[in-house]
Amino acid sequence: MSAATGAATPAPVTVLRSGPLTTIQDWPGRIGYWKVGVPPSGPMDDLSFRLANLAVGNPETAAGLEVTLMGPALRFDADAVVAVTGAPVTVTLNGKTAPQWVPLTVSAGDVLDVGTVGALGMRAYIAVSGGLDAEDYLGSRSTFTMGRFGGLAGRPLAAGDRLALLGAPSGPARRILGDEQPAFTNTWQLAVTVGPHGAPEFFTEADIADVFATDYEVHFNSDRTGIRLIGPKPRWARNDGGEAGLHPSNIHDNAYSVGALDFTGDTPILLGPDGPSLGGFVCPVTVVTAQRWKLGQLKPGDTIRFVAVRSEETASPKETGLGRRASFVDVLSSGGDADNGILGSTTTADGTTSVTYRRSGDDNILVEYGDMQLDLALRARVHALSERIAAEKPRGLIDLTPGIRSLQVKADPDVWSQSRMLEWLTECESQLPAAEDLVVPSRTVHLPLSWDDPATREAIERYMLGVRSDAPWCPWNIEFIRRMNGLDSVDDVYRTVFDASYLVLGLGDVYLGAPVAVPLDPRHRLVTTKYNPARTWTPENAVGIGGAYLCIYGMEGPGGYQFVGRTTQVWNHRHPQPAPGFDPEHPWLLRFFDRISWYPVSAEELLDMRADVAAGRGDSTKIADGVFSLAEHQRFLDDNSDDIAFRREKMEIARAEERQRWFAQGEFAADLSTVGAENEERVA
Repeated sequence: MSAATGAATPAPVTVLRSGPLTTIQDWPGRIGYWKVGVPPSGPMDDLSFRLANLAVGNPETAAGLEVTLMGPALRFDADAVVAVTGAPVTVTLNGKTAPQWVPLTVSAGDVLDVGTVGALGMRAYIAVSGGLDAEDYLGSRSTFTMGRFGGLAGRPLAAGDRLALLGAPSGPARRILGDEQPAFTNTWQLAVTVGPHGAPEFFTEADIADVFATDYEVHFNSDRTGIRLIGPKPRWARNDGGEAGLHPSNIHDNAYSVGALDFTGDTPILLGPDGPSLGGFVCPVTVVTAQRWKLGQLKPGDTIRFVAVRSEETASPKETGLGRRASFVDVLSSGGDADNGILGSTTTADGTTSVTYRRSGDDNILVEYGDMQLDLALRARVHALSERIAAEKPRGLIDLTPGIRSLQVKADPDVWSQSRMLEWLTECESQLPAAEDLVVPSRTVHLPLSWDDPATREAIERYMLGVRSDAPWCPWNIEFIRRMNGLDSVDDVYRTVFDASYLVLGLGDVYLGAPVAVPLDPRHRLVTTKYNPARTWTPENAVGIGGAYLCIYGMEGPGGYQFVGRTTQVWNHRHPQPAPGFDPEHPWLLRFFDRISWYPVSAEELLDMRADVAAGRGDSTKIADGVFSLAEHQRFLDDNSDDIAFRREKMEIARAEERQRWFAQGEFAADLSTVGAENEERVA
């Protein structure tokens, strides 16, 4: 836009060739919505991206282009300054070779062509003076293709697109010096901190030794959601995940950090900036913020060696020069923190509940309450802590993301160090009220459910044809749920689901406001394991059960929960006047502590309802206000304790029998180290 009028200039850049995956991104991306399943997106290699902006005189935050494998050809219809950074790539201006890392002056009619990335690196970046104009969605222009928002209608660039520019650069253009440029290689070292989930609780000491002694190979099936790695299968320090699932990698859902090494089943995956915010898998180490730029440059076939560093000695992510240490291939380290990822522990003010503070990179602390079990009193403590922190808004705070029995506190490590965070959080804990005093708004949200919907049947068929046909949950997930929970018929599964009232404990379990919810009555608490390996396709708004939790998939994608049906949208994608039930102020339907109640509809009725919601009309969602009192809930549990115990014992016996069948069939012994696993794996 012009400095005088503030209006965007007519689109002066034409995309002649787009490349396979060129998207608009800005830095630091979409911040503040991790708790509802919206990832930050932004450039995978933030360092190269920010240096491109500095080269043309832009603020580091200005929107530019991220290029994957092969770049675009762009024709400029107005004078501009451009720069190309990132992975080594052939750049031409009007057919003549041009250098990277320097500002290039282009005139009207000039064509900039960014070719194919060579043997080193994976992504290149293009900045244009003034920055690109694009859709500002939830505070960022970054493209999130899976969510279909940001950038140009939430999609990669296509030939014929026209790109508009914003304003004038804020500073002079300059060359990026050699010692500022990041070093590229095919044998990477990544600086990591230990935690949040280490030995001896989840992994054996030998497993952790393997993490640091292995040259992991980057799998070809990797993308912005996560980098899948090929490496040794863990031995595991426990047999299973209890109520969270049959695999020892399963835990009650907690928040993830970008850069976490997530073991989805036996498969290690480095979570990227488009990865899930919430999930139920263990993460033994986390890449530090200043080194996460390397995730964007990992190419299939490259190797990775993890190097442990001390969290208080990591480089600053704000640095773009020598202080970032990016110009060195090797990670300089005198050793990591010798605490297995546990920063400290205490008890609640009443002395009844343990509190564990876990390191999750150098920018997060995962506050975890009580034993590894599903207990709504623990979720109440999480809520009380989150409300206290949100009210005080300490300087440096970025995000608060609650899980089932945990709260992840994300901060700018340059402003609020982990040692200071830990001290402050411990003091906070000593001042919190008793959990049994919790009374919170709790709406009852009545949603339609198409039982055993044809779309979910199709997803199972695709899985059997393309992934695995011999899984215990095939060919019918509902029969598997019946068997695992000792019910007499699939009709009993139907009645249990429709009789239940599901309390929403987390949002964003599989992106975009997707709830992780648990039945208030433990007798309705059907427990399953998750797909291992994951499905490659799940229909949007499929409803499934994984562990003890129910989830509504916020968008189409891979997944692992056992299907029971499908419902209407839980995220308003674009309609300016959303359907009844949605708040016009934000796109997500559900809130923490809502109660989901199902009513049955046919598959045909559901399709009509979904069309109505997409068009901003209809009344398929019915909402009634109310409150949830933990004390009242506890009285209900006490009054029905004998019958609850009887029903739960019967279900546990059935799960033990299923586990024995799995052993007999070799399910636990199967080597799944080269395939994906579980619900939130997004790299299939």
